[in-house]
Amino acid sequence: MSTTKSNFGTYNDQAVELYTLSNDNGMAVKIMNYGATITSLKVPVNGGVREVACGFDTFEGYFAEDYKNNAPYFGCTVGRYCSQIKDAKFTLNGTEYSLADNCGPNNLHGGAVGFDKKMWSAEEVEVAGATAALKMSLSSDSLEEGFPGNVEVSVIFSINNNNELHINYEATPDADTPLSLTNHTYFNLTGFAETVENHVARVNTNRRLETDDTGAATGVILNLDGKADDLRTGKRIADVHQAMGDGFEHFYVFDNPNSELQQTASVSNPAGDLSLDVSTTEPCMLLYTGKYTSDDLKREDGTQFGKYRGFCCETHRYPNGPNIENAPGSVTKAGETFTSTTIFKFK
Repeated sequence: MSTTKSNFGTYNDQAVELYTLSNDNGMAVKIMNYGATITSLKVPVNGGVREVACGFDTFEGYFAEDYKNNAPYFGCTVGRYCSQIKDAKFTLNGTEYSLADNCGPNNLHGGAVGFDKKMWSAEEVEVAGATAALKMSLSSDSLEEGFPGNVEVSVIFSINNNNELHINYEATPDADTPLSLTNHTYFNLTGFAETVENHVARVNTNRRLETDDTGAATGVILNLDGKADDLRTGKRIADVHQAMGDGFEHFYVFDNPNSELQQTASVSNPAGDLSLDVSTTEPCMLLYTGKYTSDDLKREDGTQFGKYRGFCCETHRYPNGPNIENAPGSVTKAGETFTSTTIFKFK
């Protein structure tokens, strides 16, 4: 239906703009050009609209001490390489590259100043079938955060009247480099009336990556047949939390050698009045239930965030992929184009 723009603040003497994409049903997605970050996502439910994403209504909210100390990455675009890279280093074409160790001994979400902390350029674009679309672009210099190659990056956010949010990523490097981009939105389909533990989650695979005691993927793929975290039939999140003795931080992997768009997950709320289907071209999806999110965080209107109050479905390449032999698509070669599509469908 439309895209509107408003001023959201100032960062390093640059204007931070907030764009609102809306459809004919009342769905509205707000995205700021700092970090290409989704700050709000409202969807139509029972004749009204419901806020289902963690975020803030002011730019200052993203720089509050409680938020900076917890660093939950609400709604942002993550790059160059999302999740953890073991020991903050990798070897490519015979050269070892060192990265920031910003997560214990490991590198997390692209480093100290990843794509989530960059100012992106934005322009309204037209996308077939979409009611509104926004293209965010970024240039990343060679050896920025330790990664080789200059990279031109773009992300197109679009929504349609099927209440779908499409996120399409492209990135072209001039040297071989690891690339894995994702969006880090936390969802709560009750509108934050309660935690997500009564949500029912289904994930369409019986495999996930093993992680070591630092949180980095080892490359070993675990078979989940008969295990609590096998979600192919759909399970109440709290039941699995109890069985595991912990929250989800699971990298589920999918058989998708041709990078085809396929449904990977579906999550529904306890009332049964809202569900989210996730489809992606990616070989991996992190299901995270916010086990580290601080209970001190809340939206300006008092909406409570915190532990288990939001879940993420982060679609991407294998975490620690540059250090895992035969990890699919972890390195994009010079002159080639990294592409990725994820669709969040609310119904």
